[in-house]
Amino acid sequence: MSRTPFAPLFDRLVDDAAVFPPRLAPLDVAVREHLDRRTGPYAVHIGPLLVPAASAGELAAFAATDPRTAQAPLEVSLVVRPGSPARPLVDALASLRDDERVLVTAAELGWSPEWRQVLDAEIPVVVEVGLGDDQARGLDDIAAAVDEEHDVMAKFRTGSTPTWPWPDEATLGGFLDAVVLHGLPFKLTGGLHHAVRGNHGGEPMHGLLNVLLATHEALGGAEAHDLAGILARHHAEVLVTAVSSLPTEDAEQVRESFTAYGCCGVLDPLTELEALGLITTEESHA
Repeated sequence: MSRTPFAPLFDRLVDDAAVFPPRLAPLDVAVREHLDRRTGPYAVHIGPLLVPAASAGELAAFAATDPRTAQAPLEVSLVVRPGSPARPLVDALASLRDDERVLVTAAELGWSPEWRQVLDAEIPVVVEVGLGDDQARGLDDIAAAVDEEHDVMAKFRTGSTPTWPWPDEATLGGFLDAVVLHGLPFKLTGGLHHAVRGNHGGEPMHGLLNVLLATHEALGGAEAHDLAGILARHHAEVLVTAVSSLPTEDAEQVRESFTAYGCCGVLDPLTELEALGLITTEESHA
């Protein structure tokens, strides 16, 4: 694979959320396509397949019938949505614990009084937080778990749902400021289908490059209103120049903080990054 010097900034950045809305791919299709991508031109940039905890049994069955999982297990992160009980996630983790064809890399759930049940599984835990006082309490709770030497990170939703309004640049900037001040790594989910902030399909969407740069500035001490300005930028050339100019050490620190994001389109942002010259593949030169 041919790669640009700053391509590691995008390594394992996109978690495969194909089974979640709006794509809603059938699980067997998602497993097959994910395994295809594992050896495809964008493989280095794709993380685990995100799977609902309730589908753990089906997942194990599909993985068992694909010969590729005998060579290397299918990496997945098990998810329950915010507002759902933690018990199905605990049970799903237990059911897959000894499965040699499925490797559970993380457990994801919403912040609630129940979330700490998952810590007993001794795998990385991703906890989605909300807004306002709930966000502050959630981040405090996650930070306390990290102080207790648990492997936990925060998660925030960047796209809209029927019950979650699109978080504008001030809202997302506030989260980035807060999560960095707490010293927590984080991942994002939903809405990051494009490299640059803009209106897509008549709806505003955050840009991946904007988020990477805002994270860099947050780590450098920028405050929420400054981060909001970065998140609002629409100029691709300016963003590409800034991202490609990050020193290696700075890029590594950004990715230690902003670990990944879930995307149901999976390849949407990667093809845009390729078009902007930030990543390249063998197919780019065919």
